[in-house]
Amino acid sequence: MLRFLLLFAAILGVLFVAELVQPVEQHVILPFTAAVAKVSVWLVGLFDSHVIAYGKVLQSTRNGFAISIERGCNGVEAVIILVSAMLAFPAPWKHRFVGIGIGFVAIQLLNLVRIISLFYLGQWNRVWFDWFHLYLWQALIVLDALVVFLVWLRYVPRERMESA
Repeated sequence: MLRFLLLFAAILGVLFVAELVQPVEQHVILPFTAAVAKVSVWLVGLFDSHVIAYGKVLQSTRNGFAISIERGCNGVEAVIILVSAMLAFPAPWKHRFVGIGIGFVAIQLLNLVRIISLFYLGQWNRVWFDWFHLYLWQALIVLDALVVFLVWLRYVPRERMESA
């Protein structure tokens, strides 16, 4: 357990620092965040044609309300936590890669729900928007990473875990 915790903390630190490095932000984080905005607009466009995306911003063409998907709102931090846990845990690499892939998709799907709900909450009521944005959704995204990790643990082969 100590080995896992130390390795988890080390990987987590390296990945969080890497995320902050300017070339990574310019060539990975910002394009990824812009893609999240485009996917959000595409999904919203299925039932509301009055939404556009430019860069990392979603905007209503009806009333001008806009939200910007900033650092901490693109799901990357939750993915980093999950990846760190899965890489630190003694499991076959095949299981780690499958877990990371499924976990990435699960976190990003929930994050799309988060972004779209906040987009409409912000147009409806600023107090509710702030509360959901700052408290509820932040916790739910990290909880999603934890749940994915716990479910993944159930499928890791037992003999590998016991020998490590």
